[in-house]
Amino acid sequence: MTRRTLSLAVLVALALAPLASATSQAARAPRRPLRPADYYQVKRLGDPQVSPEGDWVAYVLSTSDSAKDKNDSDLWMTRWDGTRSIRLTSSPESESHPRWSPDGRYLAFGSSRQGAKGGQIWLLDRAGGEAEKLTDIKGGIGDWSWSPDGKRIALVLQDPDPDEADTASKKSPKPMVMDRYKFKEDVQGYLTNRRTHLYLYDVATKKLDTLTRGAFDDERPVWSPDGGRILFSSNRRPEGDRTDQNDLFVIEARAGADARQLTTFEGNDAHSARSAWSPDGKFIAYLTGRDFPVFAYDQSRLAVIPADGGTPRILTDLLDRGVREPAWSDDGASISVLVTDDREEYLASVDVTTGALSRVTKERNVVSTVAPGPHGRWAALASDPATPAELFAIDQGVLRRLTHHNDAWLAGIELGAVEGFASKGKDGAESHGIVIRPPASVAAGGKPLPAILFIHGGPKGQDGFGFDLTRQMLAAKGFVVAGVNYRGSDGRGHAWQKAIYADWGNREVTDILGAADYLVAKGIADGSRLGIGGWSYGGILTDYTTATDTRFKAASSGAGSALQTSMYGTDQYIVQYDNELGAPWKNPQLWMKLSYPFFKADKIKTPTLYMSGEKDFNVPTSGSEQMYQALKSAGTEAQLVVYPSQFHGLTVPSYLVDRFTRWQQWFDAKLGSPPPAIP
Repeated sequence: MTRRTLSLAVLVALALAPLASATSQAARAPRRPLRPADYYQVKRLGDPQVSPEGDWVAYVLSTSDSAKDKNDSDLWMTRWDGTRSIRLTSSPESESHPRWSPDGRYLAFGSSRQGAKGGQIWLLDRAGGEAEKLTDIKGGIGDWSWSPDGKRIALVLQDPDPDEADTASKKSPKPMVMDRYKFKEDVQGYLTNRRTHLYLYDVATKKLDTLTRGAFDDERPVWSPDGGRILFSSNRRPEGDRTDQNDLFVIEARAGADARQLTTFEGNDAHSARSAWSPDGKFIAYLTGRDFPVFAYDQSRLAVIPADGGTPRILTDLLDRGVREPAWSDDGASISVLVTDDREEYLASVDVTTGALSRVTKERNVVSTVAPGPHGRWAALASDPATPAELFAIDQGVLRRLTHHNDAWLAGIELGAVEGFASKGKDGAESHGIVIRPPASVAAGGKPLPAILFIHGGPKGQDGFGFDLTRQMLAAKGFVVAGVNYRGSDGRGHAWQKAIYADWGNREVTDILGAADYLVAKGIADGSRLGIGGWSYGGILTDYTTATDTRFKAASSGAGSALQTSMYGTDQYIVQYDNELGAPWKNPQLWMKLSYPFFKADKIKTPTLYMSGEKDFNVPTSGSEQMYQALKSAGTEAQLVVYPSQFHGLTVPSYLVDRFTRWQQWFDAKLGSPPPAIP
């Protein structure tokens, strides 16, 4: 046989042939509706970082392992032109927080790999080789930031535990002692007097110097362009736990320096860890609130303040939309922000001199994260109703897709169609929402179908034109599923957000019922088969709604509460309660009014599935337990599901799959799946 040398083109074609065949078969295979176990197939992208030269974008890719029942996060990077993607880590432990060294030689990341205690910093040389552990800080590292010359790193560390050595020698841990006004936080647990402060770490010598001290928390360090100063945020107000008011501070990057306060707004000031300093180091861009007394429903505005101190300028005061993630342009003439606007989130550019705003991305979708890079090379995470978040480049205002991690899975899935709608409640206020119709193979169109109003939490959030796995999962069982941006939601202006201040369960319920009326009147929903559900404030609103109207035949209240007085001192919202409602003993009538679902439990006729995480300090399990017991005592069908060792947001993959399954089964049993479509 004659030996022949195959060309590179032929080799590539041969290598790609199986892939092309598999892709062709996937394209021809019939698509199917979602199943709860599909959660294991979804890949989640996060924390994009553009390299210093702008040619690569690093990011985190998270997956779920069904066999080990755990999540794993690895680092990837893709070329700016989208021609190549590379997996950088594959250890059993997760990696996160990728940060390029200023010279671009290293990609640093955080991990507890190889038995490292707490999160430590590792360095991955782009020239090749295994990652090497850089730090060995007792207790782990909370956050960190490179200096511009790459010689030092600003670290955020928690104060050492003074009882750690003593506790380690005993079989039982020592009692936790709290004397703070705010003493609980979800995931963090009970808050003692151990605080977080800033430290300087020398990369070459591994020497650690203390930068800040005090009875307060210092967070989010960002170096000035010349490396001489560090910007950070801290609440140093007298009795700061009672105010929830962060200010911005600047400190020289040397041990023994004193911090100088920049902002004094009676509310929350926050900066972007990606780009806070102007390129010349003279100004700082940050986010400030609008109305302190209603801070829980506040709207962030873009502001600029001289780095040496002075009067801030509010650049988006007339926008009446919330903004976030400010980032300077290379020339310092403009600042880009993400704008939350009526079911969308887009990138916009704000002129620093005039405050004029121009929309950059035009697609009707949700841009969740932006990562500024050199030469105008920016990356973003974005999703649309048919696609989970993927990585995009922003070229001349157009989103150019870089990654396709979910394409193979989506190729075999039939999703429901998504559209927007507007409805009015009995008071005439117009709310906007989205509705997902079942896939065509599940339910025939043209006739009213059983419907579920699945309510978002927050309340400061919004349902929009991004990918929504939960609602798609419910639609896959044959339900019309609607999301309602009730009063209190983002995207419709400050007045819309603060309309529910100290008046919970009133206007929101009006908006939800108005949406239900609209869907029935339009022949989309079957008025005799309506369901309602949600998580967090969505669960709370579920209780408010079923206590107001008996039309719903099934409900699911996740991580909710109804007897609001019982939340005082058991959840993490003490600052909001005291500022918005006043203490229960000072304003008992209002607290009773806001607790009406509990006191009207005998009026609730809707069979309700209550769910919660066992260790939730955000909305504690007691809220679900109380309503479950109340309905049981009143003779209304109810079920309670508690997920062991879970916080407010479930993280164990099998529990998330279980929740999808229970939602499907509960609503299916109460509302009845429609017959399949006739071919």
